[in-house]
Amino acid sequence: MTQRRYLFFGAHPDDPDLLFGGTAIQLARAGHAVQFVSVTNGNAGHQSMKPAELAARRYEETQASAALSGIEEYRVLNHNDGELEPTLAIRQELVRLIRAFRPDVVITHRTCDYHADHRATGQLVQDASFLVGVPLCCPDTPVGDTAPVFAYSYDRFQQPRPFRVDAAVAIDAVLETKLAMCDCHKSQFYEWLPWCNGNRDFDASRMDAAARREHLLRGWMERNVRQAELGREALRAVYGAAGDGVRYAETFELSEYGRPVSIEEFRRLLLP
Repeated sequence: MTQRRYLFFGAHPDDPDLLFGGTAIQLARAGHAVQFVSVTNGNAGHQSMKPAELAARRYEETQASAALSGIEEYRVLNHNDGELEPTLAIRQELVRLIRAFRPDVVITHRTCDYHADHRATGQLVQDASFLVGVPLCCPDTPVGDTAPVFAYSYDRFQQPRPFRVDAAVAIDAVLETKLAMCDCHKSQFYEWLPWCNGNRDFDASRMDAAARREHLLRGWMERNVRQAELGREALRAVYGAAGDGVRYAETFELSEYGRPVSIEEFRRLLLP
């Protein structure tokens, strides 16, 4: 087997888990190299913790998740949550990271999104996609022999155009591990996100493991059910008749900015 390399840029710690976790688990188990990068340190995502304390906690959460998933590394860059901008300095930082890891596939957010950090991350990766192959840009880090394929992870937004499902990956077989990865991010799924979504009385301290699993399953994995429904045609193309029985999926859109590949090859690249 030829090892392939995958790099996912999320805006915050836990974005890679939600958007690429199931696919990453399967790729890592098959012997491929997967790295997650959170472009911000997540230090604003809480209703009561102080930023420095929160950033440290969220870093530990990413490392616990990485240990469960089997990925090669979960990096957290030191940019403040809620303040990310597509600057030249951060663009160059991402160019160097991409070159150093030498991925076959790079995946990130689209630039149409509710969160400014998500939009900025998508813009930064888009801006880096061509410059990764320009030797005089960041000449201290050598250009790789092959340009990566670039792609986007799922979102629900409709403007300026809806997400297009070019590839879909069944994650039913690894759903429990993806749930366990999300469970590592306790500051988010049981504290900040319920509070942020208006449930100010949510108290996870009384929840056992089964109750936390149910909370994640109903509150967060439903988006993977929606992705399976949206990606049914792509699932059938890859899994045949078994694609009709897939309940949970992660979906991806091919970017025109990276190495050009056919939809068929793109789909194959995301399979173990």
